[in-house]
Amino acid sequence: MTDTPSFRSDMTVELIKHSASDTDVLWAARVSTAGEQSLDELSKDPERSRGLLNFLMRDRHGSPFEHNSMTFFISAPIFVFREFHRHRVGWSYNEESGRYRQLEPVFYLPGEDRKLVQQGRPGKYEFVPGTPEQHALVAKTMEESYRQSYAAYQEMLAAGVAREVARAALPVGLYSSMYATCNARSLMHFLGLRTKDERSQVPSFPQREIEMVAELMERAWAELMPLTHAAFNANGRVAP
Repeated sequence: MTDTPSFRSDMTVELIKHSASDTDVLWAARVSTAGEQSLDELSKDPERSRGLLNFLMRDRHGSPFEHNSMTFFISAPIFVFREFHRHRVGWSYNEESGRYRQLEPVFYLPGEDRKLVQQGRPGKYEFVPGTPEQHALVAKTMEESYRQSYAAYQEMLAAGVAREVARAALPVGLYSSMYATCNARSLMHFLGLRTKDERSQVPSFPQREIEMVAELMERAWAELMPLTHAAFNANGRVAP
């Protein structure tokens, strides 16, 4: 534990446990026609069933994509988690608690590549790069605010105020950590909404910070289930 605030602009995503492969989709799908013989898929090369995976994705037969599991450790600003927790179907979360531990002073500052200026009206807006002056203002203002809020938090704790009360002084730019568990179907729905991709049938306008988390999660999933990931991309990045 340190009392000195630190600042970062990156996100942490670590795949810590999984039971997920393209084969899981195939045996789950083939039970409808082959019964218990569908377990033969466990010993077969899933590449031979690329067409079936594409069919399931294209025609939105979604349940076979649920028979797998991935657990991620994620460290990100609290405002990212507030968006994350809108995704409830097929997800389980456990986040660190400000009631039971003193929260560490790690805060988010936008990186130099973070676009700062919003133009246009809701539904048709875009973000464009900020000026050097705007970036400098954001960094200065946020750092000052973070230092002041954490000092107030420490002052209350030192006076004997309960952690669950004192934490109210902390901003949503504070980093938190959680475990998030999902299956491929719920992850695809998340990616369809929280990434911006030219292959998407449905346009999405994610906040950049949650998109950074989504990109790291997608990278890990693509290594586990490459054929499913390819079918997802080939069919407009729409969850089945």
